[in-house]
Amino acid sequence: MLSARDGELAAIEADLAHWYTHGPLVAAVTRLAAYRGIARLGGLTIASEVGDWRRFPAARTFMGFTGLVPSEYSSGTAVHRGRITKAGNAHLRTQLIESAWAYQHRASLGAVLRRRQDGIDPATAARSWTAQQRLCGRFRRLAARKTSRTIVVVAIARELAGFLWAEMTADQPAHPAAN
Repeated sequence: MLSARDGELAAIEADLAHWYTHGPLVAAVTRLAAYRGIARLGGLTIASEVGDWRRFPAARTFMGFTGLVPSEYSSGTAVHRGRITKAGNAHLRTQLIESAWAYQHRASLGAVLRRRQDGIDPATAARSWTAQQRLCGRFRRLAARKTSRTIVVVAIARELAGFLWAEMTADQPAHPAAN
């Protein structure tokens, strides 16, 4: 039964593989897949759920769209922040949380990530490396303080959302294949 399920998942992924290289989301998928924890299928999920990144004027707005922001209870001058709101896009939030688990390990450029980064803009690779260094270090520091790794992963997913927003709203030079 498990092998049949794996076969079904492989067939679905094979059907979606066409969209990695064809269609309106190719550039977004390529840039998103340059980040650790986001394979091409994850990049396709994020790109298709977000659509136009320009509709978010700031990273905080995008984080709110994902539902990865803390709820707030306030009265007068007292402010208490609670659990995440989960008021945003569930598919996007799930993908970001799954991607955030990859940052629990030491920052490094493995063979798979290098292959995904082949031919991308050097500025994208640099932003990806900066994000990886920060998020891996932050994961380690938070995990030392918190008892729940789930809370740590959600915090990393929120920061990852900010890095992805910055990536997708950064000015990119025209791709040579687009001319």
